[in-house]
Amino acid sequence: MRRIVPALVAVLLVPGAALAQTAPPTSGTAAGVLPGTILFDSRTRYEAVRQDGLDDADALTTRLRLGWRSPTVSGFTVLVEGEAVQAVLDDFNDTIHGPPTRAVVADPDTLELNRLQVSWTGAPDTEVTLGRQRIVFGNARYVGNVGFRQNEQTFDAVRVTTTAFKPFNLTYAYIDRVHRVFGDDSPVGEWRSDSHLVHVETPTPAGRLSLDGQWLDFDNAPGQSSATVGARLAGGRPIADGWSLNWVIEYARQTEYGANPAQFDLDYGQLAAGVAHGPFTVTLARERLDGNGVRGFQTPLATLHAFQGWADVFLTTPARGLTDDSITVTHTWADPPVGRQVLFTGAWRDFSDRDGDLDFGREFDVSARLILDARWAVETKAALFDGAGPYADRDKLWMALEYKF
Repeated sequence: MRRIVPALVAVLLVPGAALAQTAPPTSGTAAGVLPGTILFDSRTRYEAVRQDGLDDADALTTRLRLGWRSPTVSGFTVLVEGEAVQAVLDDFNDTIHGPPTRAVVADPDTLELNRLQVSWTGAPDTEVTLGRQRIVFGNARYVGNVGFRQNEQTFDAVRVTTTAFKPFNLTYAYIDRVHRVFGDDSPVGEWRSDSHLVHVETPTPAGRLSLDGQWLDFDNAPGQSSATVGARLAGGRPIADGWSLNWVIEYARQTEYGANPAQFDLDYGQLAAGVAHGPFTVTLARERLDGNGVRGFQTPLATLHAFQGWADVFLTTPARGLTDDSITVTHTWADPPVGRQVLFTGAWRDFSDRDGDLDFGREFDVSARLILDARWAVETKAALFDGAGPYADRDKLWMALEYKF
């Protein structure tokens, strides 16, 4: 099977460049040959890392995905997708081949089957998906596809989603394998799993309520096994002419589970409030991840780049826990001279341990994303981390060009 999969993906990806040029229809008869839908997206990105104590890293990588979604027949739909990542400029530690003296850019070369799934919608208001698939719950704080990295995280799983019990939207997933962003060639690229996930959402007068439960058990990564149960309330309402207020309140509890030999009871909490006026939004937030001196509150299946700063200093929560105080400003330019929309984001963050006694550093993040049209996008972003204590200073810069249909 491991020999067959790369060959299959290679067959899928070879026509990718031509498809990007000819832009075949996205529905109906795929490329005039197969019924169904052709899936294609690509991203070419330059990433630079300057980190104290390590040699500079410069990475230019290209990611291609090519797939096909069948028409739905008797409630069944098949989806197959290959993915390839190739470095053009490889002066970086990709976590597999790069020298340990050089800064890390976690985008190793890969050629693999990204998704292979069968979905069934034969029951009312219900979808069942079996196979290798993308799973993202809510804001991806606990479960996500780590879409920022070139090789996304996917899961060998069975997933059931239903809206039959209105007003609740319920999802249950059993995960057998986790295919992580490090790729098949990495010793930590795949986790053998016996894990259960539950995600429930429902509207309330105070906002949208989400309930989450993850019972994670990884045979070859027992230290990442845990049980987490939490709730999140996110809402907003107008407060004056053209002004609105939004808020987030979140809490979770994490304990040992499965193969993890440790014992721990750790809390997670977030309070955020924001004000929006026209194209501007300003948000103040405090996010606190508990730590007991040996272990911190961990979310190993999350899209971690979206949290605790884009410099990715705190992908693993420190043993003393982490407090992240932030202010974020966004501005949407709806009618730029070029393209359809530009989204500007700036954030300032202050990091300390769970009690605020130990300073970990500060970070400034800024990005500009230009949506040219339905298929093309350009993004530039930077993260400047001023470290304290055990955390070294580091600066990161990204420039990316994306195409999809």
